This record gives sequence, C-alpha cells and structure tokens, in this order.
Amino acid sequence: MQGQQAEVAWSGGVPVAARFDDPYFSLQGGAAETAHVFLAGNDLPRRFAPGFAIAETGFGTGLNLLVTLRAWAEAGTPGTFSFTSFEAFPLAPEDLARAHAAFPELAEEASALRAALASPGPWQIGPARLTVIEGDARRTLPAWAGRADAWFLDGFSPAKNPELWEPALLAEVARHTAPGGSFATYTAAGHVRRALEEAGFTVTRRPGFGRKRHMSSGWLG
Repeated sequence: MQGQQAEVAWSGGVPVAARFDDPYFSLQGGAAETAHVFLAGNDLPRRFAPGFAIAETGFGTGLNLLVTLRAWAEAGTPGTFSFTSFEAFPLAPEDLARAHAAFPELAEEASALRAALASPGPWQIGPARLTVIEGDARRTLPAWAGRADAWFLDGFSPAKNPELWEPALLAEVARHTAPGGSFATYTAAGHVRRALEEAGFTVTRRPGFGRKRHMSSGWLG
C-alpha cells in the first residue's frame, strides 16, 4: 500500500494511532472482539456463501480480514469471498508485523497478508479477494461500484474520528449494501445509530465486547 502512512505509538504491544489517540484493536483481545462484533454482529459465519461480499471502513492492522479468513476456513465454506476496505492511513509493513505478533494463532493468515501487501493490489489471499481503497472514505466510498452483503464499520472512535461516522458517509454505506445486507459496529453512540436508521437500516443495540456495554448491528430494509 502506497498512501500516507499512519503514525503509530505502542502501548503494551497494542498499536495506537497517534493521529486519533485510539488503539487499533481491543486491549481485552482484538481477535475475540472481531469475532463478537463483526462476525456475530453480521450473523457470520452462518451467512457465508460463495461470492459473499464484505466491506469495511478502516483496514488498520488487517485483523478483521485475518479473523474472517480463519472463520471461513473453519466453516468449510466453498469458493471465495471479496473483502473491500477503505483506509486513509495504512500502516507501515514493520508496524503490521509487530501488531500481528499479538495473534500467534493467526500467524499463517497474517504471514500471507503481509507477503501479499508487498505487491500492488488487489490481492488473492486464500479464498479472499482483498481490495484496499486508500484515501478519505468520504470521497472514495461514493465512487465505489461495489455493494457489500456485510459491513464492518470499524473506524476509530466517533469522538476522535468523526469523519468516518458522518450521516452522509453512513448513507453511502447503505447505498452500497446489497438487498438484505447488514452492518455491525462496536459503537452504540446515539448519533451513529440514528444516522444508520435514517440511511435505511433497522438498527439493534446489542451487548458489547469486554468493557463496552453495547454495540450496534442492523439490516437494510
């Protein structure tokens, strides 16, 4: 990836985005949070099927992709899936490697991801066709020609990275969601839930992960 790289600080092995003063993954267990919020929140892996399309805001360390790859394999789903991520500030290769060291159980997937990212994308990583669209999602998402069956809304905290939670952008998320598609996110902030409802999602507040009391998920239509 060639975009403006993220500046990273480190806290006990967890990367923290200097620009937003927010960690890239949960201090209570990043892989477990991905499974709880983004997989279970989108009723995955039950909905996995050949050609399934996932999109996310915020590629970060690629952890959501790694956990999805493992879940796809464990579910025994045939065929391939697409994974499209919108990322403004990609991590440097050395920061990716350091972050991935926190997840030895995903070492195989992480190694394959880092090897792929050394060349220009899109990339085929096992069953996943990965595309990372760099730049401000407020400009790049409206121009995207695709639609997702499931969205992982994983920008930094709405209080610290409000650009990824603006009503206009969340309306674009809905516009780029397939019929019957879904979203999940770790935040239950009222203004985010209202914006998603206004965009056309039926929004549900659910138990959150770790110290977060609540999260949000929903379906289009």
